[in-house]
Amino acid sequence: MTDNPNANGGEENGNAVPAPRDTGGEVIRVRRGMFGANNGGDTSGYGGLIRTVTLPGAATRPYGGWFDEVADELEGALEEQDLLPENAIERTVVDRGELTFHIAREHLVRVARTLRDDPALRFELCTGVSGVHFPGDKGRELHAVYHLRSLTHGRIIRLEVSAPDSDPHIPSLVEVYPANDWHEREAYDFFGIVFDGHPALTRIMMPDDWQGFPQRKDYPLGGIAVEYKGAQIPAPDQRRSYS
Repeated sequence: MTDNPNANGGEENGNAVPAPRDTGGEVIRVRRGMFGANNGGDTSGYGGLIRTVTLPGAATRPYGGWFDEVADELEGALEEQDLLPENAIERTVVDRGELTFHIAREHLVRVARTLRDDPALRFELCTGVSGVHFPGDKGRELHAVYHLRSLTHGRIIRLEVSAPDSDPHIPSLVEVYPANDWHEREAYDFFGIVFDGHPALTRIMMPDDWQGFPQRKDYPLGGIAVEYKGAQIPAPDQRRSYS
């Protein structure tokens, strides 16, 4: 479905592992332990493990393969609508064989509609939106990631939009991609991203009166103590820590 020569990452060398990221990314956090837990939450025994959380940096042209063609067509289509591409596209990232456009949230709907309707682009299908929480990415802690597929041209790209914890609002894409209805509800339920304009933004997995958003990185581990054959197993955040 793709004619990008780098789309297979490290598999071209016979390794079923992702290709290494380029240097020069943006370090947003330093994690300690296997899961980055603090105050007794790391029960893995890897409390001495230290690693950085790095977001890939902006790519420079040429991007390679058909990536340049898609970028050119998108920028040209936005200019035809009197929208400067640099106002809508915050940066373009090429990482691990994927092309990602980071879009300013106020222009998300227009960019998505352009990608869907422009004959040279024709990304007719959005396979959903995923929420991501980066507490260390100050001012843009919440990310929404959209995977778009062009059935016409056999291409896949990603859109990524960010919002701060203090203002977790992102425009809904249900009017452009109706199947996003359920996915936006799930991202709202687990991450607290508010999709403005959604026809019925309610929880989809958790009870309606649930407090908090369970897949945020700052959500407490919690848990319920379990009795097993007379033994008491404490909740995860009360177990022994090796940190």
